[in-house]
Amino acid sequence: MTGNSWQIREDDLSGAATRELVRLHLAGMHANSPAESVFALDFSGLTAPDVTLWTVWRNQTIAAMGALKTLDPYTGELKSMRTHPDFLRQGAAALMLKHILDVARARGMTVIYLETGRGPSFEPALALYRYRGFKESAAFGNYQPNAFSQFLKLDL
Repeated sequence: MTGNSWQIREDDLSGAATRELVRLHLAGMHANSPAESVFALDFSGLTAPDVTLWTVWRNQTIAAMGALKTLDPYTGELKSMRTHPDFLRQGAAALMLKHILDVARARGMTVIYLETGRGPSFEPALALYRYRGFKESAAFGNYQPNAFSQFLKLDL
């Protein structure tokens, strides 16, 4: 899928650029979250059979990533949304989120959840999620309520 010179690719983590963006994402989560509240998927989590990872590219440069985890046939979880610092506020994250939601609908999912943190580093992502219609939610799946996590839900 392309748009405004962007290309979205399903990704298997075999490329160095994708692996580096995952490392950047994990470092950011650990730098901005209490250790017990970091639920970001690592490399093995992103290659699990119930997870699909996509990356957004401009030419040969990675701009963003995002993943969809299947919780059951009708329910998904948005995971690992991250924009490379060189591409912030250029539309890559919005394109990625739209793509993931379109795929979820095509797979027959009726609801998408996500867990994210609190604080200034999470505000840009929260603004995007709320703009796309995500609403506050109770904890879901295996998550337990905690002082740091926020849970959001979107009915598709």
